[in-house]
Amino acid sequence: MEQPTRPKLPQSKSLVYIDNDLHKATPATSRANSPVDDKDDAVNGASTAGKAPPAKIGPAKINISAQSAQAPMSYHSHLQGSAVSDTSFIDEHHHHHQGMQTPPTGRVPPMGSPSANIYASSPRRNQYTGANYNGISAGVVPSENLGKPSANSASSPSRSTAGGSAPNSQSLAGHQGAHVPPGAVGLAGVAHRGGIKEGLGQAPEVHAEADEYYGGKEVWSRSRTYSNASIPPPRFPPLPFPLGPFSTPVLTFSLQAGVMGHNKRRPQQMDEETVSRNRRLSHDEQSVRAPRRFLIDVEETLRLVLEQEDTNGDFQIGVVDAGPKLMSLGTASSNAYKSHDIRGTYMLSNLLQELALARDYGRKRIVLDEARLLENPVDRLSRMIKNSFWNSLTRKIDGDGLELICADPKNRSRQAKPLIYVPHGEPEMAEYYREVARKKPQLGLRVEVLPPKPDDPEFVKSLNETPGILALAMKRKQTADGKTTFDGLPFVVPGARFNEFYYWDSYFTGLGLLVDGKREMAMNHVEHFIFEIKHYNKVLNGNRSYYLARSQPPFVTDLALQIYNQMPREMQKQHVEWLKRAIRAAIKEYHTYWMREPSLDVETGLSRYRPGGQGIPPETEASHFTHILQPYAEKHGISINEFIDQYNDRELDEPELDEYFMHDRGVRESGHDTTYRFEKRCANLATIDLNALLFKYEHDIASAIKDVFGDELELDADDEFDLSPFPITKEAFASPHRERSTSRKQTSAEWFERAVSRKDKIDQYLWNEGQALYFDYDTKKKKQARYETVTSLWALWAGCASEGQAQRMIHESLHKFEVEGGLVSGTEESRGRISIDRPNRQWDYPYGWAPHQIMAWVGLERYGFDEHCQRLAYRWIYMMTTAFVDYNGVVPEKFDVVNLSHLVDAEYGNQGLDFKMLNREGFAWTNSSFQLGLHFLSTGMRRAVAACTPPEVYFRLGPGKELDPEVEKMKREFDRNRI
Repeated sequence: MEQPTRPKLPQSKSLVYIDNDLHKATPATSRANSPVDDKDDAVNGASTAGKAPPAKIGPAKINISAQSAQAPMSYHSHLQGSAVSDTSFIDEHHHHHQGMQTPPTGRVPPMGSPSANIYASSPRRNQYTGANYNGISAGVVPSENLGKPSANSASSPSRSTAGGSAPNSQSLAGHQGAHVPPGAVGLAGVAHRGGIKEGLGQAPEVHAEADEYYGGKEVWSRSRTYSNASIPPPRFPPLPFPLGPFSTPVLTFSLQAGVMGHNKRRPQQMDEETVSRNRRLSHDEQSVRAPRRFLIDVEETLRLVLEQEDTNGDFQIGVVDAGPKLMSLGTASSNAYKSHDIRGTYMLSNLLQELALARDYGRKRIVLDEARLLENPVDRLSRMIKNSFWNSLTRKIDGDGLELICADPKNRSRQAKPLIYVPHGEPEMAEYYREVARKKPQLGLRVEVLPPKPDDPEFVKSLNETPGILALAMKRKQTADGKTTFDGLPFVVPGARFNEFYYWDSYFTGLGLLVDGKREMAMNHVEHFIFEIKHYNKVLNGNRSYYLARSQPPFVTDLALQIYNQMPREMQKQHVEWLKRAIRAAIKEYHTYWMREPSLDVETGLSRYRPGGQGIPPETEASHFTHILQPYAEKHGISINEFIDQYNDRELDEPELDEYFMHDRGVRESGHDTTYRFEKRCANLATIDLNALLFKYEHDIASAIKDVFGDELELDADDEFDLSPFPITKEAFASPHRERSTSRKQTSAEWFERAVSRKDKIDQYLWNEGQALYFDYDTKKKKQARYETVTSLWALWAGCASEGQAQRMIHESLHKFEVEGGLVSGTEESRGRISIDRPNRQWDYPYGWAPHQIMAWVGLERYGFDEHCQRLAYRWIYMMTTAFVDYNGVVPEKFDVVNLSHLVDAEYGNQGLDFKMLNREGFAWTNSSFQLGLHFLSTGMRRAVAACTPPEVYFRLGPGKELDPEVEKMKREFDRNRI
């Protein structure tokens, strides 16, 4: 037989998304923390300082001394800050550095305090003052002197050091940090530009993460600290020593238990108080020497900002709140005597978030950089996703992770005890979970082992009354006493309310993890894919018992190859066997699920979302199908609950209802639940999205076998299965004979031939030449379903469209889906009329989703439509950024892309909105879309989107619109930065 020619696919030029040409791919470099190109990273990069253990606190007293011009110790401070102006999209965002001079050394007058001394200089000499950052001092005692009294001071009781506390210390709740007393400051570890050297601490990066900025290890400092004390008004008792001719009076402050300091504060404009201001900024402290910082009482300011600005009571500050959007904060350089205004929704919502973080770390009073409130929103969101959101969304299934999972309300059953199902063939894993149940009886955990064929529809239905979590991949480890135990492999869940591993969510999340340098976590996702295919015969919709009979859109090969391609060349050689495991698993999934009836329609040779199953889907709310079941219950003269029991037990025969639930299960398997595109017909549709994905499977498998495995791949003998007949004919599938997976080695020729065959069938059944678009094919009615769906662009992602088809789609059909915020799921015309009886569906017009954007960007770039790709990416990133700026840092599951809103009026509402003060998770695939989307934008685009410049302004869009000279000037500035 003549060997088929290998289909030529357009190659992607993306820095992020690597086309699976295994010899040409180069690792992508994550630039998630900066909105500018590499030359700007030096000023925009965030610190990666290490984390430190919590500090303990101790009491101190108020003392007064003098600072001689002859000081005995050297000071060092390298202070950093930044501000973003209204034209930040034109100008570079530089941090302003203020180098501190070193004063002369000499004798220090003796101090009378048993606590550490705190030096403060006069305003005219504040360049000599070490500034303290929330427990990280700009000037600290050398490490060898920690805990020792000064050579020139009165002896004092031993002082608290890292991990210790002085008598009568207070213990404050927090995640890692603690309340730090005057003279004791947190030391987070390596700070920016050289870190901690020879006992000299440096301030953390202005945009450092919370565990560094607010948390830290306790050390002693002779510099002024504002980390925890409300500074009392100055009092000048008689000095116990004479002042020299060059001395400057210096105050040392501390706080006794029960003593509250009082700062001069600008009154808030709330209740019945008023503030008279003649001119904006006329009362503000003006600072030209160093970046501005605020001295803040955390709890008091938190109370004030919520009372004044959160007018709708949702613990968020957004543009919908009716507060004055203005607050005065005392400046640190004036001991809060002078103040400065912060203005606008963005600054105030950032203040609320920073206060929430400070409270997490047990801080009572902080010094806060103004630059954190003015942080470039693109930088801030990207930083939060990379360093915070992924961590908050991470779960694992083992003895530790089960505590959270067992508390999940989805573990509801009549027995009300949480269940974990372990697959057949994993006896050690089952015994591990039984041991967990014995050691943690409070969980009430039950362990059950599944049968060898766990996806039998009858068996899956029998589990409806005892739903539970399904075990995932684990790794073995040795305990200290030499015993073998297990650790669950961590994975990222879609959102905060989820604790399960979902299929296509995990693929898109994996892409974002790769951009952010979290390759190990992405590899864990592939390991879970492999485990599920081995034991459950497919990658499941989610790892819950009621998902055993259905899958979701298949993405195993692409994620595995993305990970492999981003490895350094020497690592690729070490991970060939890992890639083989992933490709073998994908081959099994392909043959045993997607290319087997009922998923496969033998007549067309195309696949459908047509999962097995019986009865009513148990994962829905009890009332979800009431309107569907009511007529049938009335027909039989019984209640709805009685009808449900009898119908599920197959005591009642309702073929029409059987077909309805078959389509309902198909919609859920498609990932697009719900949409009028699939209403009452999903299981009959050979969709463009599924068949484009399977074309990609066939081509990926062929490429891996040819380019990596020496053009042959032997499948596992211990995981044998039937191969799907090829070529696809009714006679071949009618025959009971099937070739076994171990009967021969896999070669690239067969898989390239399968890819060519599928492309021909896609062109025959799904491509519409007149409409220049792909449509789903109804295998029952034997005609195309004329719903215009944005998943037509998945053919570009997969590479199964010809150059001519791609050109026509972009020039004739793309405009149907492009709206203000990116790509909409389908056209308004296809959706049809909306009414009380026919409400909005979340995967229809006017809603847009991250997966559709990502697939389109990659596909457009692959075929060389770079301008379209950048424009669509800009629209989506702009919409995300404005929502983040205007609504307290929100990152939702989906958007109304027509109206640029995250407020969605659809059946499931929107996820990712229900948080208080601080968004800690976002939504996984939306997080990924932001990190990926930034890589498609030029430097000028990133600056423009950070300034919330609308796409119409930036791209000069719209018929007959002429921009004024000022906007033209801005555009030229943007374009200049693309070079």
